[in-house]
Amino acid sequence: MKNILFIFGTRPESIKLAPVIKEFAKQRSRFKVTVCVTSQHREMLNQTLDFFKIKPDYDLDLMHPNQTLFEITAASLAGLEKIIDAAKPDLIFVHGDTSTAFTGALAGFYKKIKVAHVEAGLRSNQKYSPFPEEINRTLVGHLADYHFAPTEKARGSLAREGIKKNVYVVGNTVIDALFFGLNVIKAEGEKNYLRFFRQMDFSKKIILVTGHRRENFGKPFENICASLKDIVTACADVEIIYPVHLNPNIREAAQKLLGGISRIHLIDPVDYSHLIWLMSKSYLVLTDSGGIQEEAPSLGKPVLVMREVTERTEGIRAGTAILVGTSRRKIVTESLRLLKEKKAYRKMSRAVNPYGDGKTSRKIAEITKKLLAK
Repeated sequence: MKNILFIFGTRPESIKLAPVIKEFAKQRSRFKVTVCVTSQHREMLNQTLDFFKIKPDYDLDLMHPNQTLFEITAASLAGLEKIIDAAKPDLIFVHGDTSTAFTGALAGFYKKIKVAHVEAGLRSNQKYSPFPEEINRTLVGHLADYHFAPTEKARGSLAREGIKKNVYVVGNTVIDALFFGLNVIKAEGEKNYLRFFRQMDFSKKIILVTGHRRENFGKPFENICASLKDIVTACADVEIIYPVHLNPNIREAAQKLLGGISRIHLIDPVDYSHLIWLMSKSYLVLTDSGGIQEEAPSLGKPVLVMREVTERTEGIRAGTAILVGTSRRKIVTESLRLLKEKKAYRKMSRAVNPYGDGKTSRKIAEITKKLLAK
């Protein structure tokens, strides 16, 4: 039996690793699954763990107000040394591009334990955009032993950096998580979700907004807020709902610039099931999130990406997303075009999602089984 240690610390990581953890847990005769969370995020992470019914074996409990990247990185690395000594894993799994993913991979390297990287190979080729994620995932790529890339483009990015061995194109686990979540919602029924979002008028066109990137703090975020005001002013049949991230740089600015505006609803962050239900009921999605760029197309929802660059260019090329940056003019122009032009909307909503078919976790488990059998 092989001991697999999963290390993660944020809600996006937990969403995308949850179906992988559950897939490995099915094969109890082959794998012992150990879960360590750093709790780089706390409340938002706990919501997802509860939804997927995953109980961590270890919790570093790192989160505190106004923590810096220095503090997260140093504390995570120090804490993981003890966890790895106790868990004695044969293989460590990390995901994506967080500070936890970087420290998890580095800790594995220091302990000479093989590391598998899920969602490997994403690159914007812009050192500070997204920050610090671009450098985190690049470093993880050079520390990891096994690379589970979501697309051929991601494989190509790794190859250009000289990473060509043990690279597997498997799709993105976020689609697995999405389908799992939708099945749970279907089984539960929608009454509780309608009650939860009772402030929304679902006879109108709903725009879901998410935004939290560090590189958008300040003037770029002010531009985003101004564009949202312009959209509701121009369209009486639109309501915007924005679950505002807990980071005070986002939260305080959003309340100051958007609080009290009719048909713009600022709410606390919602758990995963409520987010994907809301996404399914939305007409259009405006986001700087990576995961939502991948999820929304599976629901037929056009995505406007509020970043200057994106590592997920497959969606742009496939026509499921448009890169609008933080330009007030461009966000408003593209939003109004999709709200008013049925042909343009239909073209995006019917484009094929390039990020996976919901079977990625199974592929990862099967490949890992063969790798560890060698």
